[in-house]
Amino acid sequence: MRLEITRRSDLASHAMVVLAHSGTRMKSAELAARLGTSAGFVPQVLGPLVERGWVTSVPGPTGGYQSTVDLDRVSVLDVIEAIEGPTVTGRCVLVDRPCAEGGHCALHHPWARARSELLDELGRTSLADLEVP
Repeated sequence: MRLEITRRSDLASHAMVVLAHSGTRMKSAELAARLGTSAGFVPQVLGPLVERGWVTSVPGPTGGYQSTVDLDRVSVLDVIEAIEGPTVTGRCVLVDRPCAEGGHCALHHPWARARSELLDELGRTSLADLEVP
């Protein structure tokens, strides 16, 4: 079993914290260096955050990215869903299909409880709670 998030979700969370703590607009190259990624990957990571209104993006030589939201108003789950899409519940842990098709597997109830606990924890954890390098 693999429970993991993508590098994009991790970078998006980290970027939100870095931008909020900087208090100023940051160029893509500077932000990429702080995140340990390429400047070309930054727009892919921040695009969904700009769409949500959590980050502004100003093009041009004097442009860059800037945080527009308090970190305690955005949860880790909010960022993951902005990057990965809505959390899909009711999927079977064994095969890629809805749990109800063909009856429930033996792991249905404990998996549903564990998934619920995980989503609750990610929803309760704000970006302000994160410790990033």
